[in-house]
Amino acid sequence: MRQGCIFLGIIQHELLHALGFNHEQTRSDRDEHVRIVRENIIPGQEHNFEKFDTRNLGTPYDYNSVMHYGRYAFSRNRQPTIVPIPDENVSIGRATQMNPTDILRVNRLYNCNNTTSGRRLKPMKRNHFF
Repeated sequence: MRQGCIFLGIIQHELLHALGFNHEQTRSDRDEHVRIVRENIIPGQEHNFEKFDTRNLGTPYDYNSVMHYGRYAFSRNRQPTIVPIPDENVSIGRATQMNPTDILRVNRLYNCNNTTSGRRLKPMKRNHFF
């Protein structure tokens, strides 16, 4: 296992990839929320910032998602590669675990609600069923 993989947020991040989720900053509506600074990206790493035609599952853009890269991700010059807009001081890429929006998206993607096979599920903290 790579160094750093023991952290809960990293495990959850990679699990969400396995479940079919992309990075938050690749959402179809990302240009309304962040500016990608391509000249600061390490050559060959541009693919990490491609925008996709995504199903956003009726959820807002989430700067605090466990799937959001940090401001300096893949920076070639210690300058930001992702800048939040309109407020560039918004914190991004700092999640250490899934937040309620991440959990809601999993539930929506897999059509989960508070019942399964006629049996009620016990809600977790913050009334989520994931």
